[in-house]
Amino acid sequence: MTVFTSLLAGLVFGFGLLISGMADPNKVLGFLDLAGPWDPSLALVMGGAIAVGLVAFAVARQRTDSFLGAEMKLPSARHIDRRLILGSALFGVGWGVAGLCPGPALVSIGTGQIKAVVFVSAMVAGMGVFEWLERRQSQRTATAS
Repeated sequence: MTVFTSLLAGLVFGFGLLISGMADPNKVLGFLDLAGPWDPSLALVMGGAIAVGLVAFAVARQRTDSFLGAEMKLPSARHIDRRLILGSALFGVGWGVAGLCPGPALVSIGTGQIKAVVFVSAMVAGMGVFEWLERRQSQRTATAS
């Protein structure tokens, strides 16, 4: 049942990205271009997503199990550190350069956009490098202890 509901949620999310224009890099870049012909329409999409997310998190905080019976695992980190700031900046720069972020990029692959294939390949490579560096750092810390 969990796999089915995950698939359904992913499909709804993907269709929402297509319908809203979030999977179109030109529309996203038009939104991010404050100095040029700014397209504010994606601000409404993001505002709607934030509103839905606020309600969902408010309900989730009051529960110990999901509606399907799985354990609720909400984020608990509250601190802002150098890694968060650098990661956020890198994400923003990538979004601004490519006009894609991870969700819309995956949807764009489904529409046959080569740019999305390159973006997702670079994203996966970056995640691999991050994991490799994290393991290396963990090994150094364990060895030093």
